[in-house]
Amino acid sequence: MDNYLKTKYDLNDTETVSVIDELPLWSAPFGLKLLEKIKYKKNITALDIGSGLGFPLLEIAMRLGNSCKLYGIDPWEAAVERTKIKIKIYGINNIELINGVAEKIPLPDNSVDLIFSNNGLNNVNDLRAVLNECRRISKPGAQLVFTYNTERTMIEIYSVMEEVLREKNMFNEIESMKKHIYKKRTPVEEFVRLLNESGYVINEISHDEFTYQFVDGTAMINHFLIKLAFTDSWKELIPAEKQKDFFAELVQRLNHAASISEVLKLTIPFAIIDCEKARE
Repeated sequence: MDNYLKTKYDLNDTETVSVIDELPLWSAPFGLKLLEKIKYKKNITALDIGSGLGFPLLEIAMRLGNSCKLYGIDPWEAAVERTKIKIKIYGINNIELINGVAEKIPLPDNSVDLIFSNNGLNNVNDLRAVLNECRRISKPGAQLVFTYNTERTMIEIYSVMEEVLREKNMFNEIESMKKHIYKKRTPVEEFVRLLNESGYVINEISHDEFTYQFVDGTAMINHFLIKLAFTDSWKELIPAEKQKDFFAELVQRLNHAASISEVLKLTIPFAIIDCEKARE
């Protein structure tokens, strides 16, 4: 009962240092809104879909306390292992991690009171299958709440991409880009339709946005987040032999736009959808 008095953390310990890392700026704006929408209750079972490196799973687990049981599922094995270290250092006792996919959740029928996901549902391979699994494992009335970035994410870049592609008569690549956007950022109305078909009732849909600002396109294209999370998917849209010229032209135009407006601003709009499994 007095574990909260044990506060002697060794800031030279490599494990401790490894988990006192910064929360990614990409995840934080979504997650802060998600944390506001969760219905915090004692004695519940919860699941984080796409728990990644542990945010917001660890935060929610600590807020719910030890009367609750939480699971985190993610196919990224290295992230699961790192999250285990964080759980150990934080002294959390109510989490079980699952290295797997949300299309096949290894939990019993009607066993979960809360499912949450911070920008995770838009990254699954089969959204319909995942929503069906959510329905299967959820108790009637269970909350499903999630965030995701919507289709106008970084519209400033995609508009210039389309402009360059159109001038080069690369119309097939334009269609590929639009399909990519649709797959990764399902329109809200499509999400609502799938949720309703999967047996969920929408309680609230809210919207927000934040921005990334760069001095120019060169700074943007070299930013770690862009290289980690976006560049490969952009490269897949362009034939390999045309990538060098295409991206050089893209960056040049973004640099020109930034010189006029004095900054390159990328808008990240997102939705927070709060729903519940229909009661029979």
